[in-house]
Amino acid sequence: MIPFDIEYYKPTSVAEALDTYHRLYSRGKYPVYYAGGTELISMARRSQIHMDAVIDLKGIPECGELGIQAGRVVIGAAVSLTRLAEANPFPLLSQHSRGIADHNSRSRITVGGNIAGKTVYREAVLPLLICDTSLVIARQNGLETVSIHDVFDKELRLNPGEFLVQMLTDEKDAGLPYVSLKKTRFSKIDYPLVSVAAVMKQGRMRVAISGVCDHPFRSKPMEETLRDSSLSPEQRIARAISQLPGPVVSDINGSDEYRIFLLEQALADTIRQLEGEVDS
Repeated sequence: MIPFDIEYYKPTSVAEALDTYHRLYSRGKYPVYYAGGTELISMARRSQIHMDAVIDLKGIPECGELGIQAGRVVIGAAVSLTRLAEANPFPLLSQHSRGIADHNSRSRITVGGNIAGKTVYREAVLPLLICDTSLVIARQNGLETVSIHDVFDKELRLNPGEFLVQMLTDEKDAGLPYVSLKKTRFSKIDYPLVSVAAVMKQGRMRVAISGVCDHPFRSKPMEETLRDSSLSPEQRIARAISQLPGPVVSDINGSDEYRIFLLEQALADTIRQLEGEVDS
């Protein structure tokens, strides 16, 4: 049970959602946008977050769109992980999302909710980072399409009142040869110690990683090192790991040494699979 009262709103348009947020905010209330809500509800039950109102985005048509339009894969922020996997317009994203929570939870967790969530993993963002996805953001002056790299730095960075509406990925990029790997402590359905998503585009490997540092990332220096054919795979991996963008996480689920060991394995598998794809 959530230990405080919450007002509930379900707008049917982007404009109505924005207006509702700013109207509540101007009254001194703290509203929160709500798509899937699994994380938000869990945090509220544990008193880790407080809000006066939730604005449910699932009633906005644009947030529920899923398909291919004008050569781009369109995924609404309120599309559930289960619906995404069933439609499968973006195979890497579908595959990588299958390891997020159990089947029942994935029917409630949304793509946008995972990307904008508070957990450090945000695994659904990895395929979007390596495929240079564009994000449609609702802002006070209307909808704006921006590169994911302009608004995602460790986490989705939006101004108060803004929200994610859609993700747009070039259809060709969504169909690139890919690798999706996840290493957990016990079962496949668990928080990742290491999560790797990678594609090969025009002979160049792109890699994004979660679980190793305290945020998901795509590192251009690491990619350049992993592509360096003058080095052996072992040398590339060792040098790439020395270029990690932050300290390696060490917690009850796994030590930093163990995470590095698993990352070495995952990167070796990634190189083997993607470079084998090129050779074939």
